[in-house]
Amino acid sequence: MSFWLARKRTVQQTDMIQRFDPRFWTVDFPRPAMASVVVSAPDALRVDAVFQKRNDLVGLIWESEDRWDHPLLAYDTDRDYARTTLSFRWRSSGVLPLDLVNGPTLTIEGRDAAGAGRTWYVRLWNYAMGTPTDAQVTLPFSALEGGFSLPADADPVHPAAIDRMFVSLAPAGYAAADASPFATALTGWAELSQIRCDGHRPMLNMGDVMVPPHGLSIATGYDDCYNQTPSRVVRQALGLGYRGSINHYVGMSHFMPLAPDGAGGFVVDPVLPAMNAAAEAWHGAFLAEAKAAGYSVILSQSFELLAQHCPAAWQQRTASGGAARTAWLPPSALLSPAHSGAQGWLAKVARRLVALQKAAGLPVRFQVGEPWWWITPGREICVYDDAAKAAFGGSPVAIPDMAASLTAPQKALLESAGAVLASATAALTAAVRSEAGAAGAEVLLLAFLPTVLDPQFPEARRANLPIGWASPAFDTLQLEDYDWLTAGKEALRAAGRAAVEARLGYVRAQQHFLSGFVLLPENAEAEWARIDAAASEARALGVAETFIWALPQVARDGFTRLPDASEDQTMQPFDDVLFPIALGRAATVTPEFSTNVTITASGFERRNSLWSDARLRFDVGPGVRSEAELGELIAFFRARRGQARGFRLRDPSDYSSNGMTGTPTALDQVIGSGDGAKARFELIKAYGDGADLQTRRITRVRAESLKVSVNGIEVGGWTLADGGVVMFATAPAAGAVVRAGFLFDVPVRFAEDRLDVSGAAFAAGEAPSVPLVELREEA
Repeated sequence: MSFWLARKRTVQQTDMIQRFDPRFWTVDFPRPAMASVVVSAPDALRVDAVFQKRNDLVGLIWESEDRWDHPLLAYDTDRDYARTTLSFRWRSSGVLPLDLVNGPTLTIEGRDAAGAGRTWYVRLWNYAMGTPTDAQVTLPFSALEGGFSLPADADPVHPAAIDRMFVSLAPAGYAAADASPFATALTGWAELSQIRCDGHRPMLNMGDVMVPPHGLSIATGYDDCYNQTPSRVVRQALGLGYRGSINHYVGMSHFMPLAPDGAGGFVVDPVLPAMNAAAEAWHGAFLAEAKAAGYSVILSQSFELLAQHCPAAWQQRTASGGAARTAWLPPSALLSPAHSGAQGWLAKVARRLVALQKAAGLPVRFQVGEPWWWITPGREICVYDDAAKAAFGGSPVAIPDMAASLTAPQKALLESAGAVLASATAALTAAVRSEAGAAGAEVLLLAFLPTVLDPQFPEARRANLPIGWASPAFDTLQLEDYDWLTAGKEALRAAGRAAVEARLGYVRAQQHFLSGFVLLPENAEAEWARIDAAASEARALGVAETFIWALPQVARDGFTRLPDASEDQTMQPFDDVLFPIALGRAATVTPEFSTNVTITASGFERRNSLWSDARLRFDVGPGVRSEAELGELIAFFRARRGQARGFRLRDPSDYSSNGMTGTPTALDQVIGSGDGAKARFELIKAYGDGADLQTRRITRVRAESLKVSVNGIEVGGWTLADGGVVMFATAPAAGAVVRAGFLFDVPVRFAEDRLDVSGAAFAAGEAPSVPLVELREEA
């Protein structure tokens, strides 16, 4: 499958939108406040805000440059607002009204006429008609003035160079210098309706591509897209060709209601609702948008919570009392599967997510996301929180180093930890199924293989891949291995899948694969190639669904999956059979290149070689020596439907890795060098040497003839995959030279759709012409 990292839109389809289209506003705010923006009508949006402290502010943002959409779908940058007017109806509740100090203010960031950076503060009440909570606001940018009182404080806005603008929303009782918490979080909302842009340049050009469906689905995460409208998120998924399902991670940092912890921070309180008001509004709109676009949504919940908001008693801990922490900034904490309070809260959230799916008319699909006992960078496993210790008898044996050789009691502790983990996920599954009721539910388990099957911790699977998860504990097993995938650790990937399938027993039709993601944009070129290849590999393996993880990285890097022209074919146009007639000396073999030759007016030539390797042509007719062979040829031609289907041919002049026709040895051809991670090596044959060296991909090897060596020693521990690829079970060490020897055939097809054979001419000794042409095959 092919893909493209689109850095900018060029000739692709475009459309026009009104500047200030409700779909493309965003929100932002400092933690622990929370807000969301949803489209409430084609010309309206609504912001729901949750305020935790007296100095909390929420911003409703319009940006002149689209920083959030995929380059093929983004609107064009236009910083000139001169002679443009924005108007809307303002309605609000629970936020400071328009007429008060610190009431809704339009902050404009841009540059003045001299090009110096400037910020203007435009009080909306100065441009409003109506009441402080229900007014018509009109903003003529060429006559817009900052300042609280006009004309006394007038600060004229320069409208021709605006980068972004945002409307600030503050809670009742706002005090800029007072960070004290509200006893109970305050909620508020504001709605902009009848949004209209008039005057000069009221429209924006924007990308309107519709990539044909390519068979992949997409994953999203609320912690990454909380600031965008659900309409914007779903539009991108649809435009980029993703269909079927959206795997949506509810997150670990933005959906939870919080309460003051008495020490200046905020903590999850299980007494509060499952979701805060802003997250609830966003997810309700998201599920409705997804359903309208034809998607099914898998809602994903993990055993993970932003550490600064996680109750201390809920957290997994090491034997020395250290709390489990991920490497994210800020870090998240891992919830103990043994703690009844933590597990009760997870079940409460799960039930609410199920209720939202049912309310949207969607099938209930719930993912238990990456549940595990954490292992620290210091190689300590976190199974020693108070609840876990109680579950393990009060004084469980210490495991100071998971990479060390473990004793029988230590292994028994890991088995017990696995049983507790399986019990916790079973209880969460039961809560989901109970809430789903007669509608039924699909419950999925996501396992992150680089953690649960880390080779430096061979016993960790006792705790983190418990037998209690074996089929049919879940309906679907989802596998993710992006750390190995993006690092090119192919042997670990293959071994990990095999180990999970053997241990848990989910067949491919009960599996999903999540391919990705690219953490750092500077690694996009190399890592997206591997992600794309892994997605194609998963589909070929027969898993039920394959997802790209995740949409924010897809948009950031311009990843564009392109449909394969062969997707609509019901069969591959190659029959893995050998041409039935041995070629005699009279058969012809013709290597050919393609060279573009340009002759100048003075007679000089410019030559450009278009092919890096020769393509072979054959005429096998002279090899037909009898009436029986002629009949065999005709039958074989008809079975191949002329040119339609390829097949194997033994080239009598070149069929071995050892010279042209010698007996293969394991030292014949260098096929690569190990790096400690790479396990996939393509078979090649080299011709010539030095600057004239050419390499030929060998895709149709004789499997029984293949021999492989590493650093000059013939080895086993490998398999031959389709396309002439050697796959090692354990990746060769860094610097190890990998060689191979083999016999091979040439993939060919008939060059014509007709076969001219004259019985009289053949009887007179005249050989028919049967041209064949070599096929180029990808590995």
